[in-house]
Amino acid sequence: MLVPITDRAPTSAPCPRLALAALLLLGGASAAGAAAPAYLERLPEQEILYFLLPDRFARSDPQPAPATGGDRLLTGYDPTDARFYHGGSLRGIERQLPYIQALGATALWLAPVFVNQPVQGPPGHESAGYHGYWITDFMHLDPHFGTDADLHALVNAAHARGMKVYLDIVVNHTADVIRYRECPVAPCPYRSEAEYPYTRRGGLDGAAINEGFLGLDGPHQIEENFAHLTRPDYAYTPYVPAGQEHRKVPDWLNDPIYYHNRGDSTWKGESITLGDFFGLDDVMTEHPRVVRGMIEIFGYWIEQYHVDGFRIDTEQHVNPEFWRAFVPAMRARAAAVGIRNFHMFGEVATDKMDTALLARHVREDHIPAVLDFAFAAAVRDTVAGNAGTDRLARLFADDEVYPDGAATARQLPTFVSNHDAGRFAYFVRRARPQIEAGEQLQRVVLAHALLLTLRGVPVLYYGDEQGYVGDGGDASARQDLFATRVESYAHEARLGTVTSDSGDHYQMTHPLYLAISELTHLRLAHPALLFGRQQTRAAADSPGLFAVSRFDPADGHEIVLAFNTSPQAIDTVIRVEARSGRFRALHGECNAQSAAPGSLRVHVPELGFIVCEAEAGT
Repeated sequence: MLVPITDRAPTSAPCPRLALAALLLLGGASAAGAAAPAYLERLPEQEILYFLLPDRFARSDPQPAPATGGDRLLTGYDPTDARFYHGGSLRGIERQLPYIQALGATALWLAPVFVNQPVQGPPGHESAGYHGYWITDFMHLDPHFGTDADLHALVNAAHARGMKVYLDIVVNHTADVIRYRECPVAPCPYRSEAEYPYTRRGGLDGAAINEGFLGLDGPHQIEENFAHLTRPDYAYTPYVPAGQEHRKVPDWLNDPIYYHNRGDSTWKGESITLGDFFGLDDVMTEHPRVVRGMIEIFGYWIEQYHVDGFRIDTEQHVNPEFWRAFVPAMRARAAAVGIRNFHMFGEVATDKMDTALLARHVREDHIPAVLDFAFAAAVRDTVAGNAGTDRLARLFADDEVYPDGAATARQLPTFVSNHDAGRFAYFVRRARPQIEAGEQLQRVVLAHALLLTLRGVPVLYYGDEQGYVGDGGDASARQDLFATRVESYAHEARLGTVTSDSGDHYQMTHPLYLAISELTHLRLAHPALLFGRQQTRAAADSPGLFAVSRFDPADGHEIVLAFNTSPQAIDTVIRVEARSGRFRALHGECNAQSAAPGSLRVHVPELGFIVCEAEAGT
C-alpha cells in the first residue's frame, strides 16, 4: 500500500515528540505552514543529507522535452535501458519533498544537474549521461531534468521547508569531446611529463615548443609562466571535431590548451591528476585561467540559485593549489549573498579504511571535509562482513590525524551505500550469499543505526529506505524509485517486501523507511548525537559488541550506544561515566540504574542496538 504524499509528516512516525523536535530543528514550516529562515544558522553537523540522482528519483507530468522519445543515441532517453535517461525531473523531486523530509533528511544532495553530453561510447557500447558527470554546459540545467526555472523552484521549495540543497559539482573533467590524432580509437595510453615534456612536440625527440614554460608545479602556477604555454601538442595532438568547436559552455572550455591531453590515467603517480578520467577531457586546473573560470562558473550557481553547499566530484584528481584558491572564493561568494555555513566536501574515493589518505586531502587541499570512505569500509567489514568491531574503534581513534582532529571528523559526510560501489544491502548479500532476507534486513538496519548515531554528517542514499538491493555498483545501484521499465529493476526483490513490482516506491510505511525515520528523528532531537564528543567504550577482535558514549555539548550528560554485529545476544557490563547513575531508553531496553559507579549492564539483541541516555546531573 502506498501512503499518499502530503505536506505533513506521516502519521506513522515512530515518535511524535521526536518528529516535532526534528521539525523545530529544521527551521522549516511552522504548524501554520509559514517558512522560517532558521536553516541558514544550521552547522554542517546538524544536517542529514539525502543523496539522489534526479533522473532516477521522481518523474513529473508533463515530462521535460528530451525525455519524450526520439532516437536514443541522439537524446540519450531510453527508459528500458539502465544506462540511459529514464525521465526523472526536478519537478518530480519537488513534488516528493514531503516524503524526503518526513524521512528526517534536512538537506538534498543532487547528482550533477548541468547539461551533459547525452551519449558517449563506441558503437555498440554507448551509454548516456543520465548521472550528470559528463558536462558540456556548466551554466545551465540539463533539459532532461527540466529548466533553469525548475531548479529555482526546487531550491525555493526546499528552503521554505527549512531544507538545504547541495549541488554535486565537477571541476576535474568535462565530457569527452577532445580527440587525439594519434588515437583514432580510444583509449589512449598515458604519456608522462618526463617522456613527453611540455617543451617538445610529441616527445623528447620532437621540435621545441612552448619555450620558457616551466611546468605545472605550484610555484609556477602564475600568469607569466602560462603565457609561454601556447601549444597543447606536447604529448598527443589534440583537436576538437568539426561541428563541436563551441560545444562546451563557457566557450573558453573549448580550447585544448586548457586540458592536460596526456591520455588515460593509470591511477598511479602523476597520472592521478594529469590523466584523463576514463577518457573524459581532463581539465588543466593548474592554469590561472582555469582557476578564474571555475570560480566564476560555480560562484554563479551560488549567487543565482542560493544553494547551500557543494559535493565535489573526483576531488583527489585535482591539484591542491586549485582547491586552496577555490574553497575560500566559494565561501566568499556564499557569504556575499547571505548564505551562512556554506559547506563543501570532496570525493576521495577508496574501498579501504584509509583515514590517512582522506586526512591528507583535507590538510593539503584546505578543503573543509571529504566523504568518509573509511567509515563506509569499516561498517561494510564489520556489519556486512565478519571483521571484529575493533576496526570501528581504530577508525574513530584515527580521527586525530585530521586537521583539528575530532572537530573536523564531525563534519565528514558518512555513508553506507554509494551510487558507484553499490548499496549496503548488496554488500551484505555479496559477503553472505546464503543469508536469509530477515537477517539481511537486520544488518541493513544496524548499518544505518551506526550511520545515524555516530560522529559525522549522515548521507542517506535514495532507495535504501525502500529496501533496494541491486546486484552491484554503477547502474545496478541506480534504480528508479518511480515505476520502472527496466526489466532487471522491475524483477529485483526488495528487502522488507513480500514481492517485487514495477510501481512507484514512496511507501512511508516500509519497515526500512520507518526504521531510518526513527533514527533520523532521534539524532535530530539530541545534541549529543549531532555535536557530542565520542568515546569508545567496548570493541573486540571478533564480531560482537561495539559501544561508545557521546556527550551533550551543553551539560555533558552521556548517551550510551551499544551495537551487536553478531547473531547472538550479548549481556555484559561496559564502562560509563561515574556520575551517570540513572538511564532511560531511547531505543531498545536499558537498565534504569548503573550497576555501580562507572559501570552499566547492557543487553544487546542479536544484530541489534540500544541507545541509553543518562539523566542530566546524575
